[in-house]
Amino acid sequence: QVQLVESGGGSVQPGGSLRISCEASGFTFSSSAVSWFRQAPGKEREGLSYISGVDGTTHYADSVKGRFTISRDDVKKTVSLHMNVLEPEDTAVYYCAADPLPLKPLDPNEYDSWGQGTQVTVSS
Repeated sequence: QVQLVESGGGSVQPGGSLRISCEASGFTFSSSAVSWFRQAPGKEREGLSYISGVDGTTHYADSVKGRFTISRDDVKKTVSLHMNVLEPEDTAVYYCAADPLPLKPLDPNEYDSWGQGTQVTVSS
């Protein structure tokens, strides 16, 4: 059974940093791509970052490029998202999702397996 569990969310002041993690189980993690998404109240789920399971290729949405960094540890079966220079607009529930080979890595419709989400709040 595929299971994804996010952790590390919390509250931070504008300009601050936070690292969130996604722990996976129940599937062949090392060959699966993992992506991070977020959803703010009243808004659609937004794709943020993707890391390939094949060669570690990464991709970022323009909204987070240069501020967020995705990484994976295939031994621990985790994917982390390091978030820097956080802004109030980054406030949302953050989700991870996995798929062997998504055709559109930042499209939430490409993914069937999701975590429960972790809340990130950026506020002074």
